[in-house]
Amino acid sequence: MTVRILGSRLEQDLPGRQGRVLFAYLAAHRQRLVARGELLDVLWPDEAPGAAESGLAALLAKLRRVLGAGALEGKHDLRLVLPADAWVDLEAARESLHRAESAIGVRDWGRAWGPARVTMHIAARSFLPGCQAPWVEPVRRELQHCLLRAHECVAVSSLGLGGSELATADRAATRLVELAPLRETGYRLLMQVAAARGDVAEALSVYEQLRVVLREELGASPGPLVQALHRQLLRGNDPSAVSAG
Repeated sequence: MTVRILGSRLEQDLPGRQGRVLFAYLAAHRQRLVARGELLDVLWPDEAPGAAESGLAALLAKLRRVLGAGALEGKHDLRLVLPADAWVDLEAARESLHRAESAIGVRDWGRAWGPARVTMHIAARSFLPGCQAPWVEPVRRELQHCLLRAHECVAVSSLGLGGSELATADRAATRLVELAPLRETGYRLLMQVAAARGDVAEALSVYEQLRVVLREELGASPGPLVQALHRQLLRGNDPSAVSAG
């Protein structure tokens, strides 16, 4: 975890492991008020000690000293108040993914490419490594889901741009298959990349790989989108007719 204010790194000044966890929780939920009881559960998820209230008060006082006046608002219900231009990676990942998917919705490949990569790079990092707590796991699952969607956006936008970006689409789709081998989108995108390169045999080989995986793992067949693409390729359609998305 990195905390930088006015160019200075402050994460080492936070009050120990619990101080870092407390700050991370407040930062991840800074859009709402957080009750003190909720913070007690974050710091002591199994059973709070008898002096938990005073321990929390001491941690909050130390946080206020490190972060500066006005950074923590409220007494019983608290909120982390950051400047308008503050950058929180979780928020950036969500917002960039929304921009990328919105641009893809209107087939604006160039506008989708950059935000998709922002989310991909953020979501690829582990959230609070070494911290095992009930509230951490949902955030990790959300980031994993964002990562898959970001790889899809990178592949789709790169496929739409074409040319040298086909290599980027290939890498993103390949990684998507590695991360989620039962998710059909990665295979479909690999088929589209191969078709765009004029390698129909490779595209058909990818379809066969998906068909075998689904049959062996789920006893299922590829979905209608992939099957439609497969039929297109078998009919010998011009690969340029196989569109991105």
